[in-house]
Amino acid sequence: MEQADPARAAAVARELRVTLGQLLRRLRAQSEGGDLTKSQSSVLGRLERDGPTTATALARAEGVRQQSMATIVAALLEAGLVAGSADPNDGRKTILDLTDEAREQFRTGRLAKEDWLTTAITASLSPAELEQLAGSIDLLRRLAGS
Repeated sequence: MEQADPARAAAVARELRVTLGQLLRRLRAQSEGGDLTKSQSSVLGRLERDGPTTATALARAEGVRQQSMATIVAALLEAGLVAGSADPNDGRKTILDLTDEAREQFRTGRLAKEDWLTTAITASLSPAELEQLAGSIDLLRRLAGS
């Protein structure tokens, strides 16, 4: 495969970073997570993606101290977004998982984001531009996986 021009790649990278940042902010605004901090939202997202786990494993994965994770988890437990249960293999450990309420918030948040994006695409892009955008998804997916 032919190598891309480094100067052009750097210019595209800058524009892509800025544009994706703007798009992500717009998407987040469509389903605000209430009063959740970024850390709390990140933990909820990790539990949704990776499944039930311990606070220790969450702290390691999020790159925070166990004491900091304990504070985050306590707030999520109090908000009813996370529930804990005894680890069947080691009763001293607690396995944390999303509650049904948290799962519903993720579902409705996703729907709100997709609805907004669908409306924006329909209102802003021509059929040809829609196809251009669709073609770029595979390229973005490859970049995300590299």
